[in-house]
Amino acid sequence: MIDYDKLEKSLKHLELQFANHQRAQHRPELAELDREAIAESVIQRFETCYDSLWKDLKRHLVEVMGLPDVPNSPKPVLKLAGQNDLLPSPVEQWLHYANARTNTTHDYSGNKAAATLSIIGAFIEDAIALYRGLAGRTWE
Repeated sequence: MIDYDKLEKSLKHLELQFANHQRAQHRPELAELDREAIAESVIQRFETCYDSLWKDLKRHLVEVMGLPDVPNSPKPVLKLAGQNDLLPSPVEQWLHYANARTNTTHDYSGNKAAATLSIIGAFIEDAIALYRGLAGRTWE
């Protein structure tokens, strides 16, 4: 049996910090440095959640679906998941998330950070739907 607790925890933390980031944009008392720190935290939580998600998805493909020779890399795992109707949105969207994850490595500033932050809301929705499908749990 696959333990989805790490994914659930990382996704909840991402969801909460993203909401905090959205509120921070409308708080004039916050210094720009504070807003940047919150944005960086959102991106780091996205990275953690994304990494946990694709690894649990790989386990699901191997342990639940019995697929042999599942690659140990996010994009091939996402493509296999799409081929097996596991993803709640088109595989192209998930590959977009994968590219965002790659682009943020060690660079949380400028255009890459802004591009990643712009997809976080959609990622959270998709990740929750995928989590519910894989884990068979509700989301609160």
